[in-house]
Amino acid sequence: MRMNRQLINWKEGVWSREPEHVFVEEGILTARGKQGSDYWENTYYGFQHRSGHSLLKKWDLSDAIEVSFTLDTFNDLYDQAGVMIWRNDQEWIKSGVEINDGVPHIGAVVTNQNSDWSLSPVPEWKKQGEVTVRASFFDQSLIIRAKTSQESWRTVRVCPFNTDRPFYAGPFFCSPKSAHFDVHFTSWMRTSPDEELHTLPG
Repeated sequence: MRMNRQLINWKEGVWSREPEHVFVEEGILTARGKQGSDYWENTYYGFQHRSGHSLLKKWDLSDAIEVSFTLDTFNDLYDQAGVMIWRNDQEWIKSGVEINDGVPHIGAVVTNQNSDWSLSPVPEWKKQGEVTVRASFFDQSLIIRAKTSQESWRTVRVCPFNTDRPFYAGPFFCSPKSAHFDVHFTSWMRTSPDEELHTLPG
């Protein structure tokens, strides 16, 4: 599958909530999260958190979205970053890497009034450089994949996706516990969509 890739300028996005600080140097966006920032709706914990940091722009379904970042600053419980697909406070999907019980996990939270969390440990990713999380629309479904600079794509989640209203996508991160969580986002990309579930992107 030949991929057509185009960088999205960080300035094209609008923050859902401004981080503590943000700066861009040599194309890399570094942002510090506000302590207590998170996204979650009800399930298990019984609370609603809508205070995470998402850099969003309207998403054209004819493209896939890829967000890349490094894990060198991920240390505290629930430090997390990845890609956000956003419609409103009760309809959104986030997928990325999150520290859970001291170990990086790749996972997704699919929310339709209530949040549904799936995750899998990837301790080896901590030393594998850049992580890329990808979202692509195919056959009324959202396909989420992830890889590192040393590994190929793995499928993270396939979930139903209602397209009857506008929605937005882009990088996200949260700092539920840490007061000093800085994320280094290395790229935000639009690229060719998935051809089908069992054909990996190029």
